[in-house]
Amino acid sequence: MRDTPEQDVIVVGAGIVGLAHALAAARRGRRVVVIDRDAQANGASIRNFGFVTVTGQERGRVWERARRSSEIWREIAGPAGIRIEQEGLLLLARRPEAAAVLDAFLATEMGGQCERLTPAQVRSHCPAARSVAAGLRSPHDLRVESRTAIPLLAAWLAAEHGVSFRRGVSVRHVEPGRLHCSDGEYRAETIFLCPGDDGGALYPALFAQEGITRCKLQMLRLAAPGWTLPFPVMSDLSMVRYLGYAALPEARALHLRLRAEQGEEMAQGIHLIAVQGADGSLIVGDSHDYAQTPDPFGSEAVDAMILREYEAVLGPAPAVIERWTGTYASASSHSIVRDVAAGVRLIVVTSGTGASTAFALAEDVVGEVLDSERKPACTQA
Repeated sequence: MRDTPEQDVIVVGAGIVGLAHALAAARRGRRVVVIDRDAQANGASIRNFGFVTVTGQERGRVWERARRSSEIWREIAGPAGIRIEQEGLLLLARRPEAAAVLDAFLATEMGGQCERLTPAQVRSHCPAARSVAAGLRSPHDLRVESRTAIPLLAAWLAAEHGVSFRRGVSVRHVEPGRLHCSDGEYRAETIFLCPGDDGGALYPALFAQEGITRCKLQMLRLAAPGWTLPFPVMSDLSMVRYLGYAALPEARALHLRLRAEQGEEMAQGIHLIAVQGADGSLIVGDSHDYAQTPDPFGSEAVDAMILREYEAVLGPAPAVIERWTGTYASASSHSIVRDVAAGVRLIVVTSGTGASTAFALAEDVVGEVLDSERKPACTQA
């Protein structure tokens, strides 16, 4: 077993949360090594829409972090060779109650720079849109192809910021200043643990105390429909899941109507997001199934409900060319940030918003830790 040289900072986890912490530390001039048990990105960070969602995030600090994270994505995308596939959001209100939520949202600070659209204006932006009561267009959001963006981000961190990666390496034990891993021992006084939903293996009691469970989602890729989707699209069911809308008093009437009309979809946690890639194909989803250990199987009935919602919003669905499931850590809060030992901080995004908020969260966490240092490695978080 080899003993590795000491670094300034160790990050465990090469998903978007870990990479965001590596970036924040490297920008402060620290020597960073990232350790991940997989040979390549394989978890929640690539099993999603790649949709950096600002509009609709929980009001306050989460929304502010989403705004900042979208700025960072735009800063680094070009240098890292990451293509921004789409910018903005088109939120379609199919029911009058949903239109009332849009109006209430636009009256808040979160609605800044967003535009309310009439049905005719919606169709001018997206001719495929079915009957709608109103729409909202936001400029704040963006989408990348997560399957390629995460590897490109890691490669850029290595090339431009000198971040070292140790892949295929599992962490066996954590103590202050030291990680005992499958290939040897790593030393750094500052350690950021970003393990996603795998963190329960290292800290089961903490995960249980925080009420962290897993959320399984189902997603689909559809063949290119022959037309362009100008922006990512969301609809009524999204407004009762995303807290930026759902926490508004006006959302209660929409929630009650959806429970009466689409109770089965709500029970499965289904809401529509549709995005489009450079090849024209559409990624559509998703559902939400919560359990300590969700089963790995996709349900055809759930996929059918997702496709029905797609068709209600955007018309006949093209052929399904790919299906998959993903999991992420879930709890009632946006994220869990805890000191688990001297100089060891655990960070888990528990809201499925890693791509949307991780960069700003990492700036906050890394800044708090490293700004308190007297030397390049902290002794207490």
